[in-house]
Amino acid sequence: MGATESLPGDGPAPEMHHYYSKFMRECPSGQLSLHEFKKLLDLQGLDPQGDIYIKRVFDIFDLNQDGFIDFLEFIAAINLVIRGKIDQKLKWYFKLYDADGNGYIDKKELLSIFTAIQAINGHTDMSAEEFTDMVFQKIDVNNDGELTLEEFINGLEKDEDLMELITKSFDLSNVLKAIQSGRRHSI
Repeated sequence: MGATESLPGDGPAPEMHHYYSKFMRECPSGQLSLHEFKKLLDLQGLDPQGDIYIKRVFDIFDLNQDGFIDFLEFIAAINLVIRGKIDQKLKWYFKLYDADGNGYIDKKELLSIFTAIQAINGHTDMSAEEFTDMVFQKIDVNNDGELTLEEFINGLEKDEDLMELITKSFDLSNVLKAIQSGRRHSI
């Protein structure tokens, strides 16, 4: 395969074709189950924390909540990861952390997701507890132990270091790399 980098101005057609053929090869039914999703990303046999995280990612990609990711949901997810504006990504991260869907992130939810991500990525400069405490200390403006979407987005937009940390920690480009089988893209 040639090392053809797509430029930001390029249309999505060749890229989408690549994803479509990969998706249909891996998933001829056109419906990707959680098991197939893990297989596609080579994420079988994770510890329970890692499994929880992958299930959350899968559930968020499964826009109509039918238990499968179809091609349109798959492309919407990839598009968000590659081309999404920062506020779209922050809303997505918020949804990922808000495990019970109540519109707030509490410390337990953030700790659980960060622990799961560490289980998959395997490298970090701080413990999940330190990370969670730091996030809440910096952006929980009313100190109620819960973050609203507004607190989350405003807090991250005001703190570049924290934004970078969150973006790196929850970067899904390693998921994309698995899907792309080694093809590189500038994000």
